[in-house]
Amino acid sequence: MPEQDLKELYIDELKDLYNAENQLVKALPKMAKASNSEELRNGFEEHLEQTKGHVQRLEQIFEMLGESPKGKKCKGMEGLIEEGSEMIDEDFEGSVKDAGLIGAAQRVEHYEIAGYGTVKALAETLGEDEQASLLEETLQEEKETDEKLTELAGEINSQATSESEEVGEAETAEAEAPSPKRGTSSSKSRKRVA
Repeated sequence: MPEQDLKELYIDELKDLYNAENQLVKALPKMAKASNSEELRNGFEEHLEQTKGHVQRLEQIFEMLGESPKGKKCKGMEGLIEEGSEMIDEDFEGSVKDAGLIGAAQRVEHYEIAGYGTVKALAETLGEDEQASLLEETLQEEKETDEKLTELAGEINSQATSESEEVGEAETAEAEAPSPKRGTSSSKSRKRVA
């Protein structure tokens, strides 16, 4: 009976991932559209195609199990996507917005890495070697995407820092520029209260 319980958990976790991946298929185009960096936009578009492949692999696993992939809502992914949507709607611009989008995307990747690591371990324990191999493929792709995002974050964060410094210098120059005097107040006319 315990093995049956483990198999039920495995199927439940797979359904959760299946829903998560399908939510991501809908969210990635929005993130790509919100990107300022062409490289980041291309990365999101590339990951969209990869994510569609992850959905197909999961469907293949469900077919092997004789189970339906439907019936579970992944609330974790729903929350992560909602946070990503909030980032899209923020007033940040340029590289700063891209840095925020990368942060949102990496939270998604880490969530998926944890999920795929879990189901792969369950598949191995249940002796589902072919399924474990398919899950390992997806797990490696998720890790590679996370590494690409980390590399891209280094470049984009540097750009965001430069942009912020330029804005800061412009604001400082504006603040230091002489402004017309509207009236003068003498410090001698103020009384000191002891």
